[in-house]
Amino acid sequence: MSGRFHIAVVDDERDIRETVAEYLEINGYKVSKADGGVALRRILEHSRVDLAVLDVTMPGEDGLSIARWLQSESSASVIMLTARDSVVDRVVGIEMGADDYLTKPFDLRELLARVRSVLRRVARAPEQTHDRGSGHREVRFGDCRLDLDSHKLHGPDESEIPLTAMEFDLLKAFAERPNRVLTRDQLLDLAHNRNFEPFDRSIDIRIARIRRKIEVNPAKPEIIKTIRGSGYLFTPAIE
Repeated sequence: MSGRFHIAVVDDERDIRETVAEYLEINGYKVSKADGGVALRRILEHSRVDLAVLDVTMPGEDGLSIARWLQSESSASVIMLTARDSVVDRVVGIEMGADDYLTKPFDLRELLARVRSVLRRVARAPEQTHDRGSGHREVRFGDCRLDLDSHKLHGPDESEIPLTAMEFDLLKAFAERPNRVLTRDQLLDLAHNRNFEPFDRSIDIRIARIRRKIEVNPAKPEIIKTIRGSGYLFTPAIE
């Protein structure tokens, strides 16, 4: 699987950048190195990047700003590297669309495991959109349409609404289990991500992001409802 993917390692510290890039290359990935946002944009002008391993704290344009830009301009997944083991940093990183995060200093084997986990989710998305026809799977809710085959979310005007790999997996888990209360633990299992600590708010933050994309009023959600003390309930509109 690794040979199919292109990873960009973005870090202003040369030693870390070179070490991470070399380790990922040894494990079969195509890797490009960038010391910041400008260099990353040059890479993206010439080739597709599947995953950016992105340092949070960099001079000038920081990793959070770059992650926000990637969300709007690229389909690349993001793993954030942070020098501070702070819940606030993790929350902000996920708010910016990060699929995962890792605190420095980190073990290269753990980074590799997280890279593989994120790219497994990317790999489940077909490279081309299927034509609608027999067996084509899609779910409609509110003014949106989730295409389960192409891994795309479409708005009321059929424009594509960007989703991270984790956000798609969460929406898919809900769409395949409508009108059922799902706990946070069940959602972590269904979204194939057990990297987060039990106290982590990653599920809540990602659902808040999804609500901003699909709900008419995210403050009063009608599609993904919070069931206090239990979890979340997906209630697509009945036609």
